[in-house]
Amino acid sequence: MSALHIPAKLRREIRAIAKDRCEYCQSAESLMGVSFEVDHIIPVSAGGKTELGNVCLACPSCNRYKGARQTAFDSRTRRAVRLFHPRQQIWIEHFAWSEDGTHLNGMTSIGRVTVEALQMNRGAMIQLRYYWTATKKHPPK
Repeated sequence: MSALHIPAKLRREIRAIAKDRCEYCQSAESLMGVSFEVDHIIPVSAGGKTELGNVCLACPSCNRYKGARQTAFDSRTRRAVRLFHPRQQIWIEHFAWSEDGTHLNGMTSIGRVTVEALQMNRGAMIQLRYYWTATKKHPPK
């Protein structure tokens, strides 16, 4: 079996944990209009395994911007910081929605570098969140 093959049972477990949301930006798959992907939090190329503790559901955008990166530079602390790890860290401890629900704010160095590295507040996402909040489908409860 290939290291990149994700067994159906594991995919179901990931989706159940994620509640069909990107585990990085919390966008709902049903609102994005694209199929979400399984991300190896620690890439296979860096020794990451295909097991529940190292895989998460990611929208294609977060998955592409993250790529094989595990760290990013935090301009505030001037240090390399690990990106958010959905299986080891609690989302709400690192991120918060802006008052209008359109921007994702990093509340810690981990949150800041993840928002920046994954370009979570790029124009297209802000525009989508604007529409989602207007229809009361965002932010997630």
